[in-house]
Amino acid sequence: MRDDLYKSLKNLAQQHHIEGLSLPSLTALNAHQDGYTIDKARQFLQFQHRIDRELLEHRVITCNPYALWFEQGNQNLNQIKAFIIQFSVFSNQFLIAQLNKMIHADTLETMRASKEILANELGVSFKPPGKKIDAHGLGSTEGSVEGSIFHFSAGHFEWLYTIAKKLGLDFADIGQPKHGTESTLFFCDELIRLYGGENYQISQAASYAVENWAAAGFWGQLIEGFRRFNERTGLKLPLGFFIWHDKLEAQHASHTQEELEELYFTRQLDEDQFIHYGCEMLDGVAAFWDGLDEQRRELAAVH
Repeated sequence: MRDDLYKSLKNLAQQHHIEGLSLPSLTALNAHQDGYTIDKARQFLQFQHRIDRELLEHRVITCNPYALWFEQGNQNLNQIKAFIIQFSVFSNQFLIAQLNKMIHADTLETMRASKEILANELGVSFKPPGKKIDAHGLGSTEGSVEGSIFHFSAGHFEWLYTIAKKLGLDFADIGQPKHGTESTLFFCDELIRLYGGENYQISQAASYAVENWAAAGFWGQLIEGFRRFNERTGLKLPLGFFIWHDKLEAQHASHTQEELEELYFTRQLDEDQFIHYGCEMLDGVAAFWDGLDEQRRELAAVH
């Protein structure tokens, strides 16, 4: 039955030259849901071409010099410490952006989606359907926080703290805005302004940009860099925070695309505004990495 439906949707896409649309959108088109028309589908695919050229070719997605350097695993101890400190500031400030995104949601569904991310960040593991929660592991990247359990140690910031402790950093040395560089704080402010802003369409543009940045591969580069650093130094820094996020973001890209299509079909979307604010968000992301790159160069001779 499922195979027959898939073939039917594939034929629909081929017949009307709308290949590239996600399955949920094709399903809605097939069911004649409000807002879903063939003309709108063709308009969206033209818009997607603009997004691919004007947004997803942003330099922080296509080429990240800091991540390329980090991947080589030649960091000195001070460079590693500096990275963890700045990433911990971003991690904590993201909670504010996510809380604001939840507060400014315009439907119950979008509020719950934002609340789910926030709850998970704070320590409520995702619970896969029909499976038990591993209270001692990093938790699943699938499922929902609904019916799950809170653990302090499952908070994402605490995962970073386990790394910081191995580096000789105290709790008070990380996470707080006073430890952030100017570029890190600019990035965090842009997250709060755009991703967590009051305008739903701007927030969605920023969210789309952030998710595509997060799925662009830098998590894997960081993991490889840490792995090589551990081999070279014998420090055995725990990498759960980065491994978990790498697995999560691999799933998020398709979900983000589906959300964009739903937004396009069901609302009046300003295409120019979407791309403009998506690029502004990626400029903020780029500032963060540029700051890290400048900082690591300053620390290159410090041992």
